Formats: sequence, C-alpha cells, structure tokens
Amino acid sequence: IPAEESEDELPAGEERPDTRLSEGDAAGETQEGSKDRSKEGAVTEETDGDGHREGQEAEQPDQMPASSNKPRKKKKKRKTKKNSAGETVEDNDLEDIDSLLERIEDPGLAPQSQGGIIADSRPLLYVEHRNLNPENELKRYFGARAVLGDQRPRQRQRQYVRSMWLTAPKNTWPRYSKTGITMQLLDTRRGVQHFTFEHHREYQQVQFKFLDAVESMDPNNIVVRGLVIMFPPVFLQPLLCWGGVPVLSLTLSLLSPERALYSLECAFHPVFSLTSGACRLDYRRPENRAFFLALFKHLMFLEKRGCPRTALEFCKLILSLDPENDPLCVLLLIDFLSLRAKEYTFLTRLFQEWESHRNLSQLPNFAFSVPLAYFFLSQQEERPELERSQARERAARLIQLALIMFPSVLMPLLDHCSVQPDARVTSHPFFGLNAQISQSPALNQLTSLYVGRTHALWKDPAVMAWLEPHVHEVLRMVEAQDALVQEAEHKRKIRYQSAPRNIYRHIILSEMKEATAALPLEVTSQPVMGFDPLPPLDSIVSYTRPERTSHPSNESTLSLFFRSLLPNFNLQGDIRHDGDDEAGAAQDLNQGVNRLMAAMRDMLANIQFQEPPRDDNPEGDGDWD
Repeated sequence: IPAEESEDELPAGEERPDTRLSEGDAAGETQEGSKDRSKEGAVTEETDGDGHREGQEAEQPDQMPASSNKPRKKKKKRKTKKNSAGETVEDNDLEDIDSLLERIEDPGLAPQSQGGIIADSRPLLYVEHRNLNPENELKRYFGARAVLGDQRPRQRQRQYVRSMWLTAPKNTWPRYSKTGITMQLLDTRRGVQHFTFEHHREYQQVQFKFLDAVESMDPNNIVVRGLVIMFPPVFLQPLLCWGGVPVLSLTLSLLSPERALYSLECAFHPVFSLTSGACRLDYRRPENRAFFLALFKHLMFLEKRGCPRTALEFCKLILSLDPENDPLCVLLLIDFLSLRAKEYTFLTRLFQEWESHRNLSQLPNFAFSVPLAYFFLSQQEERPELERSQARERAARLIQLALIMFPSVLMPLLDHCSVQPDARVTSHPFFGLNAQISQSPALNQLTSLYVGRTHALWKDPAVMAWLEPHVHEVLRMVEAQDALVQEAEHKRKIRYQSAPRNIYRHIILSEMKEATAALPLEVTSQPVMGFDPLPPLDSIVSYTRPERTSHPSNESTLSLFFRSLLPNFNLQGDIRHDGDDEAGAAQDLNQGVNRLMAAMRDMLANIQFQEPPRDDNPEGDGDWD
C-alpha cells in the first residue's frame, strides 16, 4: 500500500489534469465530515478489485482527523472519485457491449440491412468478416444450440490447422504444408493494389502431371493422381474439377472448393485485404483463376445450403476482385442473392450507383429484380410512410419498363409459378409465343437463366397481385403505340446479338438446365474443363507446358483396337520422343508386340463360354410347381 501511494504522489507544483479538485470540493469535504467518510466507505466496498487494499483504504479516514493535512485528504478523495468514475465507465462499457451483441444477433438491426447513413457511408462492395462464416447465419435462423449441438462454442482446433476467414478448417483435413503457391504485389494505381498468384517450379510440374491425367480421359486416373499429388503440396485443380461430384466417399471430404480456398488464403500477401474492396486479381492470368472458381463454387454450395446472406458476401468479394471485367459475371447472380437474403437496400443502391456507367437495366435480372426489391421495401411497416410511397412509385415505374423491354419473360415466369394469366394477356401477341421466338439467342439465354433461377421469388400471392395491374397497363401502352414500346423494340434488335464469353462461363458454372440448353453450338462443341471453363482468349501466360512430339505409331489398327479395350490403355504412354535411334525404335517395337501378346493372352484367358443347360429329363413329368 505505501508503495502504491508513493507512485500516486506527484512532485511539488505538478498536478494531474484528470484528478484536479476545486477549492469548493475541499471546503465541502471539511464541512461534511463523517457523512463524507461514510460515503467513501460505501463506494470503496462497491469497487471491484483487490478487497484487502480497499478495506485498508476505507479504514484510514476513520483514523485520521478531519483537520489533517489537505494534500492527504485530497488524494483520498481523488482516489475515491477515481474508483467511482471508473466503475461508472465500466458499466457503460458493459452496456455498449450488450447493445452491440444485440445488434449482431438481430439481423434487422445489422448495418447492411439499414438504408440510412450507416449503410451509405460504407463502400458499396464492403465485405465483413463475420458475414463470411455460414455458422453465424445459421445461428440467427435456428439458434446456437441447434447449430453447434453438444460441441463447445470455442472448442480448440488442432494446432497445425490455421484459422482463416474464408473457410473453417476441419479436423479431418491433413496437416497443412507449403503448397508451392505465393502471392505477389504487382503495382498500385490510384489507390488500387493489383496482386497475382505465382506457382513455384514444383507446383508447375504437378500441374503438368494433372494435365496428362486429364488428357487420358479416365476419371479414375484424375482422382488417383489428384489424391497422390495433393498431399503435399495441396493441388488446386482436382479440388475444383471434382468438387461436389460423388466420386468416392473417401475423397468427398478432400476434393472440395473449401480446401482450395484454405490453401490459397494461406498464400495471401500480407497487405492483401478481403474487406477493403481495393485489391484486384486479373482473371487473364491462369494462376488467379483457381481463386475465382473456388469462391464461385463455394458460393453456390452456400446458397443451396440455405445461407443466402453468406453467399451474398462471397458474391460481393468476387465482384470486388475485378469489378470492371467481372470474369464470372456474378452480376447475373447478385440480385437473386440480395432478394433471398432480404438485402433490398443493397440491391437498390447497387442499381442507383452503377446504372449510369454499367447499364444494369439492360440485363433482364436487374430489370425485374430491382422493382421487386422496391415492392418489398414498400411492404415494410417499420419504414416511414413517405419512404414506402416512394418505393411503390419506383416499383411501378420500373416493372412497367421491364415488361416493355423484355416481354418474353412474363409467360415463362407465370408458367414456372403455375399461374394461369387471363385471356387478354394470353391472346395478345406482345406477350405471346412470338415474343420468345423473335428474340436473339443471347437474350434467350439471359431470360432463361433469370426465370429458372428466381421464379420461386415471384410465387408470393402478394407479388402476383401487384404484378397484374402493371401487365394490363403495359398492354394499354402497346395498343396506344407508345414511344417507349417502339424504342425498346429497336434496342432489342440492335443489342444482344451475341453474348460475351463471361456470360457463357457463368451459365456453365451455374448448371442451370434452362440456360444450358440455350448455349450456342460454338460453346457446346468444344471441351469444357471444370477447373478452367472457357479460358479468356487474351490470357497472360507466365509458363507453358513442354510440347510432346510424337511419331506415327507402327502398330496396326487392329492391335490398337484390342489394346483400347483394356482399362489401362493410354495412347500417350507409347509416344516416343525425337532423337531415338533405329535400335531404340526396334526395341520399343518388340516391347509393344510383347505387351500386345500378353494382353491378348489375358483377354483370351478371361473369356468363358457358358454351356447350355442339360436337360436330363426331356419328356418331363408334366408337373409344375
């Protein structure tokens, strides 16, 4: 106690600004006497901390007379007020923490769901770490007990598993090791940092082996080689190629986009940020494509799992990596996730800020989803009446423009919703079959993708009741030959002649049967690899695969046919390189003949002819069981 008091004492002439007492306080102290001492004792008993020290400090005022030296008395008064003030601050901190926890648990009070100053002050593609964890969303829906079960909320993971933001490492995953992938900072322009992944030489060799396995056209070969070359290092292509495919129960836990995200996040550059929205990756570089594809596949899995809010956060992350080019065309998906997650304010804000330079209204998904978001905003009773009326007006105006611009959406949408329109709508040629036949194939792909993906959001009876009068209003405008109708028809003829490559890539990754059936022949006729679908034509290649030269095979067509019947047949395995002399060629020919003869013997040995059943009693006894 004396040591602490000596530390609190200050040299003469100095005074702490936060513990300065006025003369009136000192006078009040001398006048009140024992009344103040009793208050000091009460405050000291309520103070948390070292009880023994506080008890001794509470006894000291009783031992000292009221006329003792004033610096001592000021000091004790200062300490008492410091304790009481500190207790008040602590209570306020606890109240703030409780309020923050309530805001986190209540999705209606989350900053992203509000349309006020908090949401507008943040960047549009701002990503929050807590929204990248699907367990947080599931806890809001079902409660922590239903999600965690008997598992402890803060159960320790294995020491060699690193904690990450994108995925939660599982205890069944192998020990982490260096993957041969690093990230480098290329340059910084206008406050935007451009990064790229790099493959080490060992990883490049593994990449070449995987491509050899792919060219063998044997799925089992891809899986086996993928498992062999993944650990170590963790190889990404099998994770992306077979993620979600039921190959083997043993490989399902290993071949997943989550493991690819985990490996890539371990290779992040120290200044690479997921949340800033100012970090870019170029999809033209093959090393960066694995990160885009792993994020997209993980996003689709989260959406099917019932976590649209988490999927929306991953969608914003993909868009922030390359918002100008949007290589995976997530703009065709972000409106659906926003509506499912009930993030109507974010969708309307995205439309308002990007419409001027991205023409989002020319995409069918934004043309129909934005007025639907405004309609849902107008149905929220907690909003002021003025905001609700403005939302209703915007929804009515935008849905009419969408029906005029894309009339081929209405009838397939009503068909998917099992809604029978009235006779006027069915018989009118503007919304009839002619509207679907006359549109270009590129526009047909966009409308089919939107209807197949979002038709469930339009099944609400309130939505259909809101849509019906606007359909009749559009028909009235068509019959009156409004200028908007003619302008929209002119735009449809000029635009949508062909879809860009990123839209085809998005349709292939989405696996929507309505849109996949509408893909053009130039896309369906070429091989599409799951680990790199439709690579950009202007790719930036940092390393190339060594070319393998081959001579024409000396084997006959019959021998090749018989060898192709074997499960381990691989035409690339018998390729001979340049520079072989005649002796080497003859030796290879002899080895090939020997292998062919051995294969023929094995095949003939495995052929078994089934003898016809003998009939010991041809006449039979005439009895039937």
